[in-house]
Amino acid sequence: MLYRYMAGAVAARTGDEMSGPALLVAGLAVTGSPLTASWLLAGLTVSAAFGGPLLGVLLDRARRPGRLLACCLLGYATGLLLVLYGLGRVPDAALIGVAVVAGLLGPALTGGWTAQLPRVAGPERLSRANALDSMSYNVAGLAGPAVVGLVASAGGGTATVLVCAGLLVAALPAAWSLPPVRARSAAPAAVPASPATVCAHPAAPAAPAAPGSPGSPGDGGAAGRGRAIRVELIEGFAVIWRNATLRRATAGSAVSCCGLAMLVVSAPVRGAELTGESGHGALLLAVTAASGLAANAVIAAWGRVRRWDRVLVRGTAVLGAGMALAAGAGTFWAAVVAAAVAGAGEGPQLTALFSVRHREAPARLRSQVFTTGASLKITSFAIGSALAGPLAAYSASSTLVAGAVLQAVAVAVLTAGRRDKGSPGEASRSARGGR
Repeated sequence: MLYRYMAGAVAARTGDEMSGPALLVAGLAVTGSPLTASWLLAGLTVSAAFGGPLLGVLLDRARRPGRLLACCLLGYATGLLLVLYGLGRVPDAALIGVAVVAGLLGPALTGGWTAQLPRVAGPERLSRANALDSMSYNVAGLAGPAVVGLVASAGGGTATVLVCAGLLVAALPAAWSLPPVRARSAAPAAVPASPATVCAHPAAPAAPAAPGSPGSPGDGGAAGRGRAIRVELIEGFAVIWRNATLRRATAGSAVSCCGLAMLVVSAPVRGAELTGESGHGALLLAVTAASGLAANAVIAAWGRVRRWDRVLVRGTAVLGAGMALAAGAGTFWAAVVAAAVAGAGEGPQLTALFSVRHREAPARLRSQVFTTGASLKITSFAIGSALAGPLAAYSASSTLVAGAVLQAVAVAVLTAGRRDKGSPGEASRSARGGR
């Protein structure tokens, strides 16, 4: 089951990594307008902040969350294909709206999928499975942009969106077969639902609501369910806020992701500064992703790590150190070493973040914790990209320094108010209080 999960995760996340560049390339190829292409990319990413928390609630309420994930994959792929079909045929504003709607489903491909890992791996294999899951992000980060470049060169800009949608569809069987939520009490066996039924009604609660409770038949039907979802949304945010460890991890990772965007935006400019060719900047990003992949492979082979809180802090610090080294690099090979240092921090940082979330999140709210965190990171990355653009036009080194400063801020956030340096004891007590 874990191998099927990983295969689906790699396909879905590679498609996700391709989706933004693919829309950018396709929009530019068809319309010839950089403005339209950039707005399509912005629309696809900016709506994640709104879609993540709601998707988390629906996944937590679903009897078969994997089937809801499959519907999200299908919806995301359909949105991309609609945008592709409409390029040059319908007004740009309508296409941007479609991209925004598709972007609402984006957190399902990241945090929503990872939230299902405990049911796939079990508690005894969760530490290693977390490292493997993080490696799927590194693989996707390496393969996604590379596939876009190869396909665009061979088949044109529009072909990139088709390949991206194909990868998302290829992940459907793995998502559909993810294990169901175990019933808390004995119940009659249900008739298996068809894909069409699940997509139409994805958020069925795990057990019938008690009479008089929100969402019960006596509580106004759809209106009651709407109130119940609102209550769960508030409860999910409250768990993140009241649990000090989750609050620090969520806020710190969002700040760090904003700084990471500055590395991504400035890398091509830095490559051009050092070698005269911006393509070498893409190589720096590939080195960063490969280094993160190697670091996570070591963690997966090593086995159990007890103090993930410390790994999260130290990984963030190493990422910032790599960015600072890249800012001061005098040669391209020095920048390559700096990129490797950054990746050695970024890979374990992501594994540690997942481990902290799995440990701290109440089981019934786990999906919401993951998708909310993912949506905040996606949005903070978009903000960081927007800030980095003008700054990189002035100086790539200044952009990297700003990114390193943000990593330092993230370290400060992650360590603020910690009573026990990395001990899971405080976190466990806090999590039980939220259960």
